[in-house]
Amino acid sequence: MKYEQDFTLLTFYKFVDVEKPEDEVLEHLQFTTDIWMKGRVYIWTEWISSTVTWNKWQIQAYKLYLQNHPLWNNIADLDTKSSPVDGHKFPRMQVKVKDEIVWLGKKFTRDEIEAAWNRMQIKEFKYILDSGKMDDYILLDMRNNHEYNLGHFKNAIPANTLTFRELEDKVEEYKKDFWDKKVISYCTGGIRCEKSTVMLQRAGLKNTYQLDGGVVKYINTYNDGNWLGNLYVFDDRVSQTVGDDTTHTIIWESIYSWLKTDNCENCRLSSCNARIIADRQEYIDHAWFCSEECAESALENLIVKTDLSFDPMEYKKQRWVAKRYPELKTEIDKKLRRHLEKLLKWVTFNHKESQKEDFVID
Repeated sequence: MKYEQDFTLLTFYKFVDVEKPEDEVLEHLQFTTDIWMKGRVYIWTEWISSTVTWNKWQIQAYKLYLQNHPLWNNIADLDTKSSPVDGHKFPRMQVKVKDEIVWLGKKFTRDEIEAAWNRMQIKEFKYILDSGKMDDYILLDMRNNHEYNLGHFKNAIPANTLTFRELEDKVEEYKKDFWDKKVISYCTGGIRCEKSTVMLQRAGLKNTYQLDGGVVKYINTYNDGNWLGNLYVFDDRVSQTVGDDTTHTIIWESIYSWLKTDNCENCRLSSCNARIIADRQEYIDHAWFCSEECAESALENLIVKTDLSFDPMEYKKQRWVAKRYPELKTEIDKKLRRHLEKLLKWVTFNHKESQKEDFVID
């Protein structure tokens, strides 16, 4: 897909010894804000992880900054993992210290991760997929269930996790089921597979590989239909179309009607927040709730998200008034409830219960 505006989204990471991450955060934040970039960058003692958007002038400045920095130079796949977008996909620039590259609750050093590296290049991976000869292989999608449901590689099976921190409890199950197979794991940009490969190898699955560069590198290199559906991404797009008119596929159905769709949304009820696959218009028509249970809870407690541009009710402002003037709370609650009742008057749901799985997915 071509865009009129020349913007690029880039995701990268690098394992490197960082003596003073707090100082590096301040320097990185200063530079990126000075050139008006937007995105998220995390730095710790052993790595940097970055997902940012930039225009054609910012991209040159940022690349020069990285290339001339003693820590951030020689980052692999800067160009291969870049994707064209139609503008900035983050509301602001954030650079923070973060002590886990992805939240697992179990930390590994850079040396431990590098010792477990057994990367499969995308060319070899494509050959295996194109051949269709998968008897000796298990293709394991290390992302979470909602990401797998939106899109995945042909013949891939899900890790069957709601969050990455569940992985440790699944490793023994993988060892039992896949002990005689070559296990190829993949994730969005490759970060999660750095940790998961260590865990799989320590569990005894020595014949384990990780897809070099993850899904992003593969789909930016090959447009071959081996990816089915859309890619779940961690910016304002949420769902990225993969392929073109000849290779793009839609594999999932809207929770409201079983209409084929690759649109991803969140339930509006704050205590649910389930990530759901739903046709956009149907999502709006169902007042942005995933189920009858969530709609009823919203009518009862009025705790709903307020940042939906297509709802004219200014919930945030109304709540501020109620907090500032407690004597008006009852009247304001009635007003908000009447508004929700009007939105839900003719709505019926396919699902009686909340579509979050066991807990709010983070």
